[in-house]
Amino acid sequence: MVDIKMHTEILRQVPLFTGLREKHIKKLVQRLVKREYEEGKEIIIQGKGGEGLFVITSGTAQAIREQLDGEKVVVNEFTSGDYFGELALLDEGLRTASVIATSKITCFILTRWDFLGILEDEPEMAVIMLEELAKRFRRALETL
Repeated sequence: MVDIKMHTEILRQVPLFTGLREKHIKKLVQRLVKREYEEGKEIIIQGKGGEGLFVITSGTAQAIREQLDGEKVVVNEFTSGDYFGELALLDEGLRTASVIATSKITCFILTRWDFLGILEDEPEMAVIMLEELAKRFRRALETL
């Protein structure tokens, strides 16, 4: 049984979905898939294709990027409520880092193909999300 209220709150934490209407969020919630990973397990692998967006509901993980010289650098740490992989919803680019579970972890995943299927039925979602991406891009440029 899907807990619509809890899942809605989880997706509302993702900035990409900030401006979406309630009906849009509910459609996304219907497509979430729960996955669990043991400590030390690779959730995503640098250089591989992206499956979609991951939202952590419990546990911890690290994003690790392998440099050209082979050195591995921790570039981010995640805990409950954090998310990663949102760009995989928008393009088929390769993952820029690996994400490794640093404890037992539970995630909800929204796959790219499910997301795109919803966008076909709800094109207004794309406009709202593009506006949010433009805002984020402008903010990023201001910090340069």
